[in-house]
Amino acid sequence: MCGRFAQYRIAYEYLDKIAVQLPLPLRGGVNPEPIGRYNVCPQSMVQLLHQDDDGLRMEPVKWGYAPLWAQGKRPSAINARVETAATSRFFRDIWQTGRAIVPADGWYEWKKDAANPKIKQPYYITLRSGEPMFFTALGRFQRGGSLVPRDGDGFVVITSFSGAGMLDIHDRRPLVLSPQYAARWIDPHLPPREAEKLALEHGLCAEEFEWHPVGKAVGNVLNEGPELIDRIDQPLV
Repeated sequence: MCGRFAQYRIAYEYLDKIAVQLPLPLRGGVNPEPIGRYNVCPQSMVQLLHQDDDGLRMEPVKWGYAPLWAQGKRPSAINARVETAATSRFFRDIWQTGRAIVPADGWYEWKKDAANPKIKQPYYITLRSGEPMFFTALGRFQRGGSLVPRDGDGFVVITSFSGAGMLDIHDRRPLVLSPQYAARWIDPHLPPREAEKLALEHGLCAEEFEWHPVGKAVGNVLNEGPELIDRIDQPLV
């Protein structure tokens, strides 16, 4: 994980949760229509929330990152492990300068059949509360409202150990923060060591999530629409 997720609400539905904790102006504006994405895939442009000196910004950034020195030597990463990201040569620079949040509604995992690993059943995972969730992220992106893309811009989703109850689906999951800690995470003045402590200690626990099986159509990146998150009655696994 994480390889697919949903981001379908109106941007303000995510922003309002953060703004209560972090009363800063929104710079650049957002589209008032629902984002409407139920099958967000790597290498696509994704709405990413970060804090600049003049306020909050929610702008499109490519999902996938490699530092400039590593580009062309290996595929772009889409995830970073919380246990090592702060000190990894690959991510340590953006840990200091590019902490961000991916607003989301849920994510997908594929459960393998123990007897035949080629058989996989997708599951959709959400918060039991029905509230938006906030994935921790690291990235390199434009500041000050410039949307001109640069070579090397992109982000990764930070993942953590799934914990009891979710291991049957997958052993890793996005590191999801409450609105309170999400607001702290994107504070550019938060020292890197404190950000590491926050990420290691304050992710939401497994008991706060629920999941259900969904159709295999989500496996095709060309498929889109709310029917992708509908529960199915007869899962393969």
